[in-house]
Amino acid sequence: MTNQVATFAGGCFWCMVKPFDEQEGIVSVISGYTGGHVVNPTYEQVCSETTGHLEAVQITFDPEIYPYEKLVETYWTLIDPTDPGGQFFDRGESYTTAIFYHDEEQKRIAEESKLKLEQSGKFNKPIAVKILPAKPFYPAEDYHQHYYKKNPMHYNRYHIGSGRAAFIESHWGKKHE
Repeated sequence: MTNQVATFAGGCFWCMVKPFDEQEGIVSVISGYTGGHVVNPTYEQVCSETTGHLEAVQITFDPEIYPYEKLVETYWTLIDPTDPGGQFFDRGESYTTAIFYHDEEQKRIAEESKLKLEQSGKFNKPIAVKILPAKPFYPAEDYHQHYYKKNPMHYNRYHIGSGRAAFIESHWGKKHE
């Protein structure tokens, strides 16, 4: 079986790379922008909230080692799935959440997983994550790629200071640093 691609928006893309990047079967994780109407937007354009793009990660993975179902399950544990206005300290459309599916099988898996989470009673608010067809994905500028490796001290301060680390630990019982 050949490698496949998955795309997730979960707020600041810096915090979405490391948890996937360290898993066996993940070939690559790229930070970027998707879902908008501007070709090849810059970080500044996306942050202006005028392009319609979301910060996202595009993951190339080997489905025999790390299946799509597992990617979706991991994704839920990295975000506040009930927040429709952004993630943690990052507010606005560009920081909202979405699963961008690349085929009907990914759509089915994402929808079933979302329904299962909604029915679990884990959260007392509706699950706000959108499930949308994949649109063109534009890699972010080089300084955003693998930020946790390039700037580990700043990344860790941000991950904790944004409230993401505490939310993950309190709701999922594990740490993603």
